[in-house]
Amino acid sequence: MTANAHQDRPSRTELGRVLTSGGALPPDWAPSFAAVPRSAFLPELMWPFDMGEGTSVAVSRADDPTTWYGYADGADVPVVTQWDDGDHTGTEPGQVSTSSASMPSVVFRMLRDLDVHPGNRVLEVGTGTGWNAALLAHRTGADNVVTVEVDGAVTEQARASLKRFGAAVRVVHGDGCEGYPEGAPYDRIIVTAGVRHIPFAWVEQTRPGGVIVAPWGTHYGNGDTVARLGVARDGESASGAFTGPVEFMKLRAQRLSPVVHSDYVTGGPDDRDTSSTDLTEGAFLGERFSPQRFAVGLRVPHCHHVIAEKRDGARPVWLYGLTDRSWACVMFRDGGKARVWQSGPRRLWDEAEAAHRWWENEGKPGHERFGLTVTAEGQIAWLDEPERSWPV
Repeated sequence: MTANAHQDRPSRTELGRVLTSGGALPPDWAPSFAAVPRSAFLPELMWPFDMGEGTSVAVSRADDPTTWYGYADGADVPVVTQWDDGDHTGTEPGQVSTSSASMPSVVFRMLRDLDVHPGNRVLEVGTGTGWNAALLAHRTGADNVVTVEVDGAVTEQARASLKRFGAAVRVVHGDGCEGYPEGAPYDRIIVTAGVRHIPFAWVEQTRPGGVIVAPWGTHYGNGDTVARLGVARDGESASGAFTGPVEFMKLRAQRLSPVVHSDYVTGGPDDRDTSSTDLTEGAFLGERFSPQRFAVGLRVPHCHHVIAEKRDGARPVWLYGLTDRSWACVMFRDGGKARVWQSGPRRLWDEAEAAHRWWENEGKPGHERFGLTVTAEGQIAWLDEPERSWPV
């Protein structure tokens, strides 16, 4: 690979120290971090996520190169590179971020989970900017890396960036759900988009004993958890524990269609049941990446929850059924008992409360105590061991 003028910037050196001291950058990945700068794969106009403000900000390399390089090479933040599937124009953020460069800490934690060795053949699903593919190429050899991207414009941009950098990996424009059978079998498959169902094609295209790493979750929320799955010796299944919470843009074929509130909440007070709960807002929701949200999503299938803005000490949390028009709302109030409304064939709050109580009774397990098994018939989640499983 060619040397790059960005490599020796002090901000990159400092970020490397921060990632190493925090355990995100394993020692064996440090040479790749040093050799492959993220800035070589980012566009002239990008939208880093400002962690303090909680918003994306437009940064142009032509207008403000110091800030641009500071975000590109010196900040552990995600960077949006495309909005609204490419339909967005202008400098203001669009409606939905649809392609990005992930936080470096997340990138290297997932690469650590992948356990790539020199000479391993790797399939990446979700090329994005091409940075991750270039890191893999530095580690295992460019001839051993295939990366698939569903968006045509993103594919071309990544292909050009990889060529310019000197990482001659194969870049394929296609549906990553199908993998890339022409290059199979692979020793490792890594997915850089959130998935709700692991396509069995990925298992079929991985060698027995190989590893699949993918951000996985349920439609209950937008959060994901990294699944590290080992493919069985007979090639008929893949199974493994989760390694920790993340949040990725979702695989386009598995995006959740927008939930329209007015399609659910119709009629008058006689159409809903009213009750209360002793559960508090803090206990039920926890923090953004708290394990109870993940656990409830695992135990309450075909359900999506929305946490509304808190006003005057009250916060509503809505639950919507995804296979019918069942809905529930719990209104948490500071210093008071929460009220509950439910309607439809399912009693979604009862299901969610029961799932939360189950999580508490199991000792409030973290993400790492849960696991996933994938077969041609479907996928099951489990707690502690595959024998304690249920379909998801």
